[in-house]
Amino acid sequence: MPIQYILMKPIQKLFFALALFCFALTVWAQNINWRGTIASYDGKVLGVALRDGQKVLVDLPEGLLISTTERFSMADVKPGMVLGVTTINRADGAKVAIDIRPISAAAPQGLSAYDLQPQSTMTNAVLEAAVTSLDTHELVLNYKTGSVKVLVPTGTPMSRAAPGVRSDLILGASVYVASRLNETNGYTAVRVQVGKNGVNPTQ
Repeated sequence: MPIQYILMKPIQKLFFALALFCFALTVWAQNINWRGTIASYDGKVLGVALRDGQKVLVDLPEGLLISTTERFSMADVKPGMVLGVTTINRADGAKVAIDIRPISAAAPQGLSAYDLQPQSTMTNAVLEAAVTSLDTHELVLNYKTGSVKVLVPTGTPMSRAAPGVRSDLILGASVYVASRLNETNGYTAVRVQVGKNGVNPTQ
């Protein structure tokens, strides 16, 4: 135990312990995302071969719904739609989309850090307007407490989640898994989206 902790007064120790507890709860509640291809599946545990060559095993709860992936494009984007848009900042400060997906209207809106690429940000928001130029679209997104403009270059990855079943979890299929730490220090899935008919998850 660090000597600094031993020398603390009781009230300081209490606050220190509470701070550590709150930090642990925050880490526990955060999603841990995995992206790769399905390497194994026995009906209960999904093995994901990650893009860096490693493999991770994720428990799949019995009641967890599986999503597949459908095509989605700028032609499908309409004002009033709720979108999840991942962006990176260009050198001039402009936000550039690297992934766009329609999401549930019940999803919490706002901006947060995301792990799709280094220093990327996820914006969950309502589309207020879309402006089209020669080779770029500009989206105006409103997330209730503010708004942001996002540039969408031609070729930006886009996809849509669709209802799936466990038989869609086939070896070699592209997959995205959102998980959380469980009581055994392993991972339990909270969301699984698998590629289908040549359309892969873009998030």
